[in-house]
Amino acid sequence: MSVRTVRAYIGLGANVGDAEGTLAWAVAGLAALPGARLRGVSRLYATDPVGVVDQAEFRNAVVALDVRAGPDPAIGALALLSQLKELERRSGRQIRERWGPRELDLDLLIFGRAEITVERPAEARSSDATDDPAKAGKLLVVPHPEVQHRLFVLAPLSDVARWLVPPGWHETVTTARVRQEAVGGPGAVRAVGVWDAGASRWDASSS
Repeated sequence: MSVRTVRAYIGLGANVGDAEGTLAWAVAGLAALPGARLRGVSRLYATDPVGVVDQAEFRNAVVALDVRAGPDPAIGALALLSQLKELERRSGRQIRERWGPRELDLDLLIFGRAEITVERPAEARSSDATDDPAKAGKLLVVPHPEVQHRLFVLAPLSDVARWLVPPGWHETVTTARVRQEAVGGPGAVRAVGVWDAGASRWDASSS
């Protein structure tokens, strides 16, 4: 009996240490998740920090991943989110201020055609949830509610899902990217590498 899968999109970000190397490690980790199949990796982008601007620029990417659907979308999405948080912990992510530097950020952006709002169990919460009461009972909302306004997510997402209209949206990912580029300006996100599947890294010479 075949296991039902859905296409999930994961946002990756880092700006501490070897950010590019960390993101390449994360792509490998995502591809190795039980029952997962890597379907696409975006270009690597250099992006300006948001919120706390006095920090190093970020490296961002998006991965398309076929994952187990679970008995229902909420259970499947929470199972995947728990795996993402475990990868963050394994990367050595430290507890810092909101919008601050990150060893590794993994965000569940889209989970198939599902619209989900569900409370996160302990293992699916951010590493700083115990120190920030506002995050202790944080909901998982999918599609991620800020994607339409975040150029650092829309740019790599459009690489792997150019014509996708996410659940609840009334525009394609590419249309949203163009709209946000008009707000942020062309220099807000800059492609700095193309994924080399054979070497499992981004190739700067091809960007």
